[in-house]
Amino acid sequence: MSVDVRHRPTPADRKARIAVAALFLTNGALFANLVPRLPQIKADLALDNAAYGMVVAAFPAGAIVVGLTAATLIRRFGSAPLAVTSTLLTGTALWAAVTVPSALALAVLLFLAGAVDSVTDVAQNAHGLRVQRRYGRSIINSFHALWSVGAVTGGSMAAAAIALDLPLGVHMGIVAALCGLVALIALRFCLPGRDDAPDDSGRTLAPEPKRGPVGVRTALLLTALVLIAIGGTVVEDAGSSWATLYLSTELGAPAALAATGFIALVGAQFVGRLLGDRLVDRFGQRTVARAGGLLVAAGMGLALAFPTVPGTILGFAASGLGVATLVPAAMHEADEIPGLRTGTGLTLVSWLMRLGFLLSPPLVGLVADAAGLRVGLLVVPLAGVLVIGLSGVLQARRR
Repeated sequence: MSVDVRHRPTPADRKARIAVAALFLTNGALFANLVPRLPQIKADLALDNAAYGMVVAAFPAGAIVVGLTAATLIRRFGSAPLAVTSTLLTGTALWAAVTVPSALALAVLLFLAGAVDSVTDVAQNAHGLRVQRRYGRSIINSFHALWSVGAVTGGSMAAAAIALDLPLGVHMGIVAALCGLVALIALRFCLPGRDDAPDDSGRTLAPEPKRGPVGVRTALLLTALVLIAIGGTVVEDAGSSWATLYLSTELGAPAALAATGFIALVGAQFVGRLLGDRLVDRFGQRTVARAGGLLVAAGMGLALAFPTVPGTILGFAASGLGVATLVPAAMHEADEIPGLRTGTGLTLVSWLMRLGFLLSPPLVGLVADAAGLRVGLLVVPLAGVLVIGLSGVLQARRR
C-alpha cells in the first residue's frame, strides 16, 4: 500500500475513525450479549450437548456460506452503509433467535445472524482501511482492540441481565436497539463516496499485485496460516460456546459468575491486542505466536487437569491472551505470500478460518456427550500445541 507520510488527518478523518471504532464496538457487543445466556437457551429447549453444539454452529455456518459475497456487496452499496445495515440485521436476527420455541428455528435465525455478521466484519474492516489510508499510518489494530472492548462490554451486560433476572427477549431487544442506534449515528460520520474511488490525497488505493511462483510450497504455506488462524478461532469459540456452560454445570458456579469465563477470555485478548504490535516489533511474529500457543496449552491444560472455578477462569484468560495476535499474524503473512494477488491470501484466510467456529461446537458437543465437557475442552490446549508446531511459517524478528 502506498501512503503519504506527510499527510495529517483532517477533523473529518478523525470523526470517521471514531465512527469505525463505534462499528467495531457494536459488532463485538452484539453476539457477546447472547453468549452468557446460551446455557439458559439450552435448558429451555432441553438440548443435549451434541444438539446444542450443532445449533451454535449455525452462526459460523451462515458466515461461511455468505462471507465471500461481501466484496461484491461493498462494491454495490459501499462499505459504511453495508456495515450499518448488516449490523441492524444482525441485532434483529439475534433478538428473534431468543424468542423462538424450537431448536430448528433457533438454528435458522443464528444462521441468518452469522451470515449478515460476516458481511459486517468485512465491510467494517474495509472502511477501517479507508480511514487508515487517510491517516497514512497503521490504526487497524486499534479497531480490533475495540471489538474486544465491545465483547467484554456485551458479556458484562449479559451478566448484569442475568443478575437482574431480565427476560431474554427484553434483554436482546434492548441490545439490538442500542447497537442499531449507535451504528446509525456512526454512519453520519463515515467517509463519503465509493470505496474504489481515489481519494483527494491521491493515495494508491489498489496496489499492484505481487508476482512470483505459485505451487505446492505456496499452498502448504497458506494451509499452515489457515490452521494457525483456526487455532485462534477454536479457542475463541470455546470461550463463547462452552465457558459459561462448563463453569455452571461442571463446576457449579452461579450463573453470573459463570459468565466471567468468557469475559476473562475476551478481556485478556483485548490486553494482548493492545500490547501485540510492540511485542511483534520487538520479538517477531514467530516468537510471539509460540509464546501465545504455550500460554494456551499450559493455561487451559492446567485448568482442566486441576478443575476449580478460579483456575478455570484464569485458564480462559491465559488462552485469550495467547491467541490475541494469532489471527492478525496469519492474515498479515497470507497477504505477503509471493505469487498471490494482493488481498487474495488475506481473503482466503479470513474465510477459511471460520471453519474453526463451524466445526468446533459440534465436535466439542459430541465429545462432551461421550466423555464429559471437561474432556471436550481439551481442544483448547491442543489448539495451543498446533500453533506452537506451525508458528515457524511466521516471520522472525526483523533486524
